[in-house]
Amino acid sequence: MTVSYSLEVANARFGGFSKLLFRWKGSIYRLLYKEILVYCGLYTFVSVFYRCMLTPRQQALFERIALYCDQFTNTSFIPVSFVLGFYVTLAFNRWWGQYTSFPLPDNLMMVVSGSVHGVDERGRLLRRTLLRYANLSSVLILRSISTRVRKRFPSLEHIVDAGFMTTTDLEMLESLHSDFNKYWMPLTWFSNLAAEAREEGRVRSDVALKLLMEELNRYRAKCSLLFHYDWISIPLVYTQVVTAAVYSFFAFCLIGRQFLNPEKGYKDHKLDMYVPVFTLLQFFFYAGWLKVGELIINPFGEDDDDFETNQLIDRNIQVSMLAVDDMYQNLPPMVKDKHWAQACFSVPYTQSTIGESQRPVFNGSAYDMRMSTEELQRHQLQDRPLNPEVLQARGSLGAGLDGLRREGGGGATGGAGLPSWLESLRRPVGEDRVNGSGDEVSALTQVDSEST
Repeated sequence: MTVSYSLEVANARFGGFSKLLFRWKGSIYRLLYKEILVYCGLYTFVSVFYRCMLTPRQQALFERIALYCDQFTNTSFIPVSFVLGFYVTLAFNRWWGQYTSFPLPDNLMMVVSGSVHGVDERGRLLRRTLLRYANLSSVLILRSISTRVRKRFPSLEHIVDAGFMTTTDLEMLESLHSDFNKYWMPLTWFSNLAAEAREEGRVRSDVALKLLMEELNRYRAKCSLLFHYDWISIPLVYTQVVTAAVYSFFAFCLIGRQFLNPEKGYKDHKLDMYVPVFTLLQFFFYAGWLKVGELIINPFGEDDDDFETNQLIDRNIQVSMLAVDDMYQNLPPMVKDKHWAQACFSVPYTQSTIGESQRPVFNGSAYDMRMSTEELQRHQLQDRPLNPEVLQARGSLGAGLDGLRREGGGGATGGAGLPSWLESLRRPVGEDRVNGSGDEVSALTQVDSEST
């Protein structure tokens, strides 16, 4: 059963997490105690072998080897923290994704209850059959990925005995030949039965049928996602790298962390404590970290913190049948609520929560901000006249043309309006256009080049 301790950490208090350290079920001690015992036994064997079974010459050789190994265990030669941290983060994201992908029929049963009508036996049969098909699909997919469900339903006959499908359903399921998992077949039956209910008028509109099919597709997508989570695992090479990094690191620690003879004056070997306290703590943390990744990489097993798949199956089938059968059009009578005649009312508190009613209501972090009298004074901005020279588009073609238009009759425009002058520019230069001196032609040529 999943270990829950949410109530014990609901309030942060002194020593709150410390109480959790002494729990056994679901703890790291239960997962790791065998590895710690094996590691302590190996360390003790190497220590006794070095102290009692080697000659002085062999001890000197062992000490040189120990010093050589120690220089790698005391540095970042093997990046255990980095490799483990990234691996456990990846495994946790995968674990959470599998949890959120668990197919729950709640949304589907609400749509079925509100869309498939009929108080007669046919309507009741339609609703119960639709939800039975949906639950059957989840049982088939969980039976394929969860060892707990597989032990509960080792064969399809056990599923028939449990009432998730009939013998006719089983014959149809086995008659369809497919090399792949056939968890999708009951959902196909669901869609066909929903279409039949629409033809009978039990589903009263195409919009209701569309909503029903959309919820069915979401349910099917979660079943498919669980199957692919089980099929596509974290690459094996990465799992091997992490495991090899942790085990090789502590294999070197078996020799490099030995307490050498302090009389020989080796650096950092002035004490002979026999028990490597900090090495054991490091083993507990790193190996425990690896155990966490091993625990959550597949939550459909039988560990203490794995998902309670069998209990979820029981809950889903019971709740979905109640929603579409016993509770179909089973409404409490509408009555005026207790505060019907009161425009402003308050909800009572218990004695243990009465203090919360005295707290001020939060209206925003800046709601009660204080300001001085000077800061509260109003200042009206004076309207400033606009400078026409600033608004004038200097250097533009329009300004140049306006300047030419405002010139006297001796100019190119000859006092004519701007549109007629532009029209004259579009005509080719000829005798009918050049009526004055050559200066006028030059002025027109200059205006054309500026406009270009």
